[in-house]
Amino acid sequence: MLAVSVCFVALIAGVLFLTRSESCPFSMQVIPENTMNSIAGQKCVFLVVVADEGEGSGEGEAVNISATVPGAAVTVYPQTITPGQVAEVTVVAPIWSVPSVTLTVNIKGERGGLAQTEISTIVVEMGEDALKPHAAEVRDSFISWLAANHPEFGITGETEWTGTIVVPYTFEVSYYLYFSEDWEMGVRWHVTIVPDDWAEIYLRKRFTETQPSHAFKIDSYETYKTKAYHAIDPPESVWRTLSQENGVVLCTTHISFSPRFYELVEEYGGGWEDENGQIHGR
Repeated sequence: MLAVSVCFVALIAGVLFLTRSESCPFSMQVIPENTMNSIAGQKCVFLVVVADEGEGSGEGEAVNISATVPGAAVTVYPQTITPGQVAEVTVVAPIWSVPSVTLTVNIKGERGGLAQTEISTIVVEMGEDALKPHAAEVRDSFISWLAANHPEFGITGETEWTGTIVVPYTFEVSYYLYFSEDWEMGVRWHVTIVPDDWAEIYLRKRFTETQPSHAFKIDSYETYKTKAYHAIDPPESVWRTLSQENGVVLCTTHISFSPRFYELVEEYGGGWEDENGQIHGR
């Protein structure tokens, strides 16, 4: 009887060991989930997060993140993340000899013999970034105020930034992204005359946040010599894309695009975004 009990216990222990030794499944999310638009020479930054989806070996441990984009340069940082951390996949839109090209972005997560793959796309049009000078002016205006009023962010006039245009096909509202060592700053402004020429920024803590955690606004950028800055609710998501509802293509007057782009605008009826972020079009 004792021998039978010992064998039964050993059998149970073996089953538990085998169950536990199986790799813990995980899920992977890429932000944004839909197509990004860009112009040649600019950067497209995807955010990647993972989550455990059960129990097993490797639970809570790092997932290796890699990415490939045929025809374009791509970097991943950091290359390993655990649940709660954020990786950035940065694709530099190449300069092509053709007016338009669609890039396929393959992002892969691997851990313990398991893998998850997500595929995104970037539509790259020929064009020039005419927003950079004013975007930097708006950014620096907010930085001066942040340094004096929110020193906890560690953002000063000495902070170094790299920038890129984002969602270029907009008309009334212009968008730009900046990245420092610690922060992503989204900058946007209403392209109109006073007193409706508002400007806004958001801040996202890189590598730990997928959504903006702080946002600030100037109600009119040119009206007052001393600008009135104030906090606002941050947007629900980072600025990467604008939803293209009912086949509407968003267009802009800030960038000179290829004939193919204007063919698409004509084909889908055109469209624009108002000061509230609402997309209009036929």
